[in-house]
Amino acid sequence: MPRNQFERMMFALMTVIVTVHAYVFYSLYVVNSSTLMSVTGENSVLGAVNAMGGVYMFGRNLPIWAVVITEFILAYTLEITVGSPMSFKLACKVFDPKETHPVLFETAIICATVGVMCPAMSFLAAFLYYPYYAGFNIFTLLANWIKLVCFNFPFAFFSQLFFIQPLIRTCFKAMFRRKAETAQAVKA
Repeated sequence: MPRNQFERMMFALMTVIVTVHAYVFYSLYVVNSSTLMSVTGENSVLGAVNAMGGVYMFGRNLPIWAVVITEFILAYTLEITVGSPMSFKLACKVFDPKETHPVLFETAIICATVGVMCPAMSFLAAFLYYPYYAGFNIFTLLANWIKLVCFNFPFAFFSQLFFIQPLIRTCFKAMFRRKAETAQAVKA
């Protein structure tokens, strides 16, 4: 898998691109769809978002593209600075990467990444989507954070383990195959 800093950043970029779109879709259509449609009286989520003038973030309604870009920037920064390094260290505490089968070690990294990133991104989401019109209360923020972790963790775990990471790893191997084949040819 990624062997240098550039490859790690590309792997994180590919992961975050897929993940942010999946979570925005999940948040709008699965978690908040009934609320959005009942508030606006629309019979579709997209109609409700359009009727509201966007998605509520930062105390006002923003277009979906602004929500995706904001979450992408936050998720990529968090993944590069905290998520990837910490998940690798956590996996190494349990398994020796040299002696453990690669599939098992990659699975440990995925589980550790979800364990780190889900609470962190849920906290950021609780802050971003906080109902500021009602005034700020730290206990409301913490309650919203715990609620988001409870909603997001099962989706994050299963989607990363069985869909997103296998897809990204396959695409990553295809993109960096030539580089690996060249390195093997040089060794031979």
